[in-house]
Amino acid sequence: MNDQAIHSIIRILKREIRKWRVPIVGVVARRSNDPYQVLISCLLSLRTQDNTTAQATERLFRLARTPLEMIRLSPQTIRKAIYPVGFYRTKARTVLSVSRDLIRRFKARVPDDLEELLTLKGVGRKTANLVVTLGFRKHGICVDTHVHRISNRLGYVKTKTPEETEMALREKLPKRYWIILNDLLVTYGQNLCKPISPYCSRCPIATYCDRVGVERSR
Repeated sequence: MNDQAIHSIIRILKREIRKWRVPIVGVVARRSNDPYQVLISCLLSLRTQDNTTAQATERLFRLARTPLEMIRLSPQTIRKAIYPVGFYRTKARTVLSVSRDLIRRFKARVPDDLEELLTLKGVGRKTANLVVTLGFRKHGICVDTHVHRISNRLGYVKTKTPEETEMALREKLPKRYWIILNDLLVTYGQNLCKPISPYCSRCPIATYCDRVGVERSR
């Protein structure tokens, strides 16, 4: 794939995803402009369907929207609010732990530095990059399973893990696309470029795609 192709792909994806709802973390970021709410919604979203995350996030933020408010809640209250997100018991503990850590180490503010975010227990590279990009509008590349899969399926990168994909994209992808890439590819991956049997016959970027690893399509 030549460098010009990625510009066309991004332009088409920007138009196409208007048909669908963007991931809940992006919705939270635009609605609240609050890095803490972005962080918490991202923690809840891990291994959970977006609609479930959206409802759980709304219930939890009715009770608490800051670290100081959150630590006043009991683990049981948080568990009840976020159920049935995946691993809701563990996530309730993580939400409290992260909130306490932010208060103790960062004066109740979410750091805007990737490496500092990674020192928070339960925060991995995907979450940290999402907070940096959506919470602070700083350059970063959030790579989840959709970004990893589609970047490789297109033939734009050739990597084995999300972290390798992040590093490859940092080297290759024009910086002006870093912040928006996650919303574009997650939305596209959830609705059309499915993990198994993607809708290649309806894909407006099919002419640019190498279809790496695609054994069956619709």
